[in-house]
Amino acid sequence: MADWARSEVELIVADYFSMLNEELIGNSYNKAFHRKALLPLLRNRTEGSIEFKHQNISAALINLGMPYILGYKPRFNYQRELLEKVILEYVELSKEKLEPRFKAFAEGVPIIKSGIIDYKNFIENPPDKGNVAESGINYERRRPFKINYLEREQMNLTLGENGEQLVLEYEKWQLVHAGKDRLAEEIRWVAYEDDGAGFDILSKNLNGTDKYIEVKTTKLTKEAPFFFSKNEYECSKAKAANYHLYRVFQFLKAPKMYKAQGRFDEFCQVEAIGFRGFF
Repeated sequence: MADWARSEVELIVADYFSMLNEELIGNSYNKAFHRKALLPLLRNRTEGSIEFKHQNISAALINLGMPYILGYKPRFNYQRELLEKVILEYVELSKEKLEPRFKAFAEGVPIIKSGIIDYKNFIENPPDKGNVAESGINYERRRPFKINYLEREQMNLTLGENGEQLVLEYEKWQLVHAGKDRLAEEIRWVAYEDDGAGFDILSKNLNGTDKYIEVKTTKLTKEAPFFFSKNEYECSKAKAANYHLYRVFQFLKAPKMYKAQGRFDEFCQVEAIGFRGFF
């Protein structure tokens, strides 16, 4: 099938943002209705190709540091130059409407009541390594916002604490479920006492050894990138055998989690995005 023309990309980007706006303010919408409405406006496209392009837009928004539609799993093999250019042009024209929406996404957080999570169906596999974001954001791009809203969301203290509380309860449930009630009583919420430890929760393996857990929480899907400090990175190297990343995602609606064990650079792509200068 032929590459998408600029006029087609402009149409589908505008359609995507209309849905994203509804999602960010909590309104319901019908993705199938949107796809069918686009069909007669495009050049012999199928609903499948439209859905795929919507997923490409999700990926582009991740690379540009913006939230995306939960129902469109990011696919990163897209017409990078054209798609990102059209997105940036659209966002530039819509900044006054989008900026408060993105700010509310990053700073707002729902409260998840304890006891309502089905821990038996809580864990999923990590993202497919064959479908990953590019290695970092290209800072030579003209970016309409100074803020990376994905990073800003992770800095949301209430969201982070709620994610840690959820993991704390999951770890206790897991140990009690395995008949290790005494070990469950020894779990500590370390980040609540010391946020410089390099991990958030000190749990226990079934054999009684220590288990160091770093929790990263997002309201987006598991494909969203996460951010970690040099201290956390060094801790993952020093305690690699018992260091775990617990990535809580979809926190807004139906929280899920995936796990990864070892050093950060063993289970994900690691890139330095900040430096410190001193004399």
